[in-house]
Amino acid sequence: MPRVLVTAALVLVCTGALAEVPAARRGELANLIRHDCGSCHGLTLRGGLGPALTPDALRGRSPADVRRVIRDGLPGTAMPPWRGLLSEDELEWITGELLAGTVADDS
Repeated sequence: MPRVLVTAALVLVCTGALAEVPAARRGELANLIRHDCGSCHGLTLRGGLGPALTPDALRGRSPADVRRVIRDGLPGTAMPPWRGLLSEDELEWITGELLAGTVADDS
């Protein structure tokens, strides 16, 4: 169990998940992940039209790669770009939440 906590802490620090995102906005972003992302990736983020966004499913992907996919989307797929709609701090926060699995756990 301590290894899991250390890993989660490293993910949060390395991804910038502790970025400057106000608490109220974090709540809005958590809602966005659950509902907007969840509409394709499943409401529990375990997969649907799009692939799962759980820590296990994202294992092996760098935080920079996850952030890039969110920011730029995936051409030729249903994954839209969020560039211009989310700040870099918000992208970092969302990336950290997905890699740590904390948003899905809150629902």
